[in-house]
Amino acid sequence: MVNSVLKKIFTWWNGATLGALFDVNRRAKQIGEDDIGNRYFEEPHPSIEGRKRRYVLYNGYAEPSRIPADWHGWLHHTFDEPPSIAPFLLKSWEKPHRPNLTGTVFAWRPKNSIANSKTLAPKNYVSWSPND
Repeated sequence: MVNSVLKKIFTWWNGATLGALFDVNRRAKQIGEDDIGNRYFEEPHPSIEGRKRRYVLYNGYAEPSRIPADWHGWLHHTFDEPPSIAPFLLKSWEKPHRPNLTGTVFAWRPKNSIANSKTLAPKNYVSWSPND
């Protein structure tokens, strides 16, 4: 319990801090939630620039590639209506959204990559020597 409260207070990368939760809930209303559990908010009044500010509160680690394309378009004012009201229609050739896995254990590693610990140098490999 104490550990989770301390994480909320001090770690912005592991979800929203208590200050961010308070601020967003105070000034904006929740518009919707995606399949991952990220919550999306919009301020009721336009800012100085003339547009309503939009926010996302991540469910867990704050990684922008975890935002699906339809919500990304809404956050950046590409779409006026949020996907909770006007769902994004996928084409038959489109694949479902996947987050960027670079830097994780699930990242794709090509054959013979040195990042793959099980891979050894090929038998025909000869290392360079400055004396040769």
